This record gives sequence, C-alpha cells and structure tokens, in this order.
Amino acid sequence: MTQDDRTFGMLSHLLGIFTGFLGPLIIFFVKGKESPFVRDQSAEALNFQITLIIAYLVSGILTLILIGIVLLFVVAVGSIIFMIIATLAANRGEAYRYPINIRMVK
Repeated sequence: MTQDDRTFGMLSHLLGIFTGFLGPLIIFFVKGKESPFVRDQSAEALNFQITLIIAYLVSGILTLILIGIVLLFVVAVGSIIFMIIATLAANRGEAYRYPINIRMVK
C-alpha cells in the first residue's frame, strides 16, 4: 500500500465531514479502481454518509415529538467523532469499519 492509497483512504472519510456523500462518492469512482484499499475505505465512508442521511431524516421526523431534537444532536456529534477516528485509522493504513453502518455499496 502506497502513501497515496492511505491519503485517498483518509480523504474519503475526512471529506464526509465537509461534503457529505459527494466527497467519498467522487473518490470511489475516480480512485477506487486503482487501489483495493481506497475502494474499500471510500465505499465504507459512502455507506456511512448514506446511513447518516437516513438517521437525519428519522431524527427530523421525530422532532415532532421532541425526542428528535436530542437525536439530531447525538447523530451530529457521533458522526463527527466516528469520521475523525476513521480518518486517523485510514491515514495509518488500517481498514476502518464504522460501528453503525448500513452497507449498501460494496
């Protein structure tokens, strides 16, 4: 595994903080064919971003009964923590798996 592989694996997770699913999606299609590590980590980051969209939608609906306000906060803080942990792991060359993730993209 090269330094470029680790860098793009790291960027897959890091860009999720700033661009949502677009950053991991672009890396998945542009660099995913060149490296199995980058493909794996960009797919994992993309799946996590899709899972977050679902979590935000459910939390948004649940704001009608007030519990959603707490859930929105928990999802936001938890997602940033998990993405930072994933970014650091990918930078070390470790394949990271999010503990809560719906794996749709393989």
